[in-house]
Amino acid sequence: MYACGLRHSEAVRLPISAVDSRLMLLRVIGKRNKERLLPLSEPVLTMLREVWKTHRHQQWLFGNHDGTAHISRGSSYRAFVKAFQASGLKGEFTPHMLRHSFATQLLEKGVDIRVVQILLGHASIRSTMIYTHLTEPLRDDLRRMLGQFFRGLF
Repeated sequence: MYACGLRHSEAVRLPISAVDSRLMLLRVIGKRNKERLLPLSEPVLTMLREVWKTHRHQQWLFGNHDGTAHISRGSSYRAFVKAFQASGLKGEFTPHMLRHSFATQLLEKGVDIRVVQILLGHASIRSTMIYTHLTEPLRDDLRRMLGQFFRGLF
């Protein structure tokens, strides 16, 4: 979810056919049955292959235990909570926060908001704008830029 900015529901329903290892793309069917193509990095492809090897489901990247379908959102959420608790981190953390972190990190790295909009599958740029809050790294960059801009003016 984090590596591609996926919604929880998109991640659990990824079929094996969504992965194009030749073109290094992940085909995701999002809200309102809209398709988007996401760049797939080598480390993420490797991780997906390793996860798939744990169950080798013929259709789903994340198959359920009895092999009849994809993992349910509930099972995925429980695994997420268990992993979060095992990490020793405190507070509340949800799968959607991974998507939020993905978008925030891209913006912090200077990726254009329109590119982030496409990657997240937002129909409107207004939906993407919720991720444009000023994070500490962005504040620091802005502070430096303004300092350079106003240096020598006063």
